[in-house]
Amino acid sequence: MMRVLMAMLLLAGCARPIAADEAPLSLSVPAQAVTVPGAEGTPLRALLFVPETPTGPPVIALHSCSGLGTAERPISLPPHQQDWAARLVAAGHPVLFPDSFGSRGLGRACGVPRFPAGPMRVRRWDALAAAQWAREQPWARGEGVVLIGWSHGGSSVLAAWNSAPLGTIHAAIAMYPGCGAAQGLPVFAAGTAPLLLLLGGDDNWTPPQPCERMADLSPGLIEREVYAGAHHSFDGLSGGLRSMSLPDGRTVSLGPDPAARAASRLRVAAFLEAHAGRP
Repeated sequence: MMRVLMAMLLLAGCARPIAADEAPLSLSVPAQAVTVPGAEGTPLRALLFVPETPTGPPVIALHSCSGLGTAERPISLPPHQQDWAARLVAAGHPVLFPDSFGSRGLGRACGVPRFPAGPMRVRRWDALAAAQWAREQPWARGEGVVLIGWSHGGSSVLAAWNSAPLGTIHAAIAMYPGCGAAQGLPVFAAGTAPLLLLLGGDDNWTPPQPCERMADLSPGLIEREVYAGAHHSFDGLSGGLRSMSLPDGRTVSLGPDPAARAASRLRVAAFLEAHAGRP
């Protein structure tokens, strides 16, 4: 792993890749509470992190089905998403977390049938509206935008990627998303920006096979990594494999996989170096 990381550093030159070390990172800049536009002009509360000297395009980070907390409380990032934010900020990217659920007075979406803020119905437009807002900010430096999302947020990345006008996003990263008709998503790839799918080989919540079939239809545009033996939320920072009973009657497994977590950090770093328009 160290040889791979050193090779990436040499290829990147003066650019700062995402750290792949195992210890969680602390954010080096304070969070800013902001309001950004969402679907149909709905105002969304959001957290913004801006590096002291931005060197990469903004990242719109889409939360999972757990959301970012209720409307009555300040936004709280799950530990693994905070860790990703710290790594992206350290690599020079402004990072924006729009809250699609709490902003609308909604709770968790995990396994809830016909949830009112689904990826296709609402969250894709939240992502694209937030991306347009970010592109207009001075710290965006006139660059494109990167989308990243986890689980429900990963499915929302796919929906936004399928809907984004040409040139509005530089790249997209979906971590263990649901792909295809079961999630109400198109079964075809209509996006134009490079897309990276990071999948758990043993994920029984959002199985990787539909995503793999989508990637097979668009070689060169869609990249994917399937981590053998990894389950849903393989990039979690603590705990072990556990089961969860969902409102829709399913029982699923999730939990961290240290090897997949470390490999995904390296893969995201390489993908952003290749596609995110770094100067």
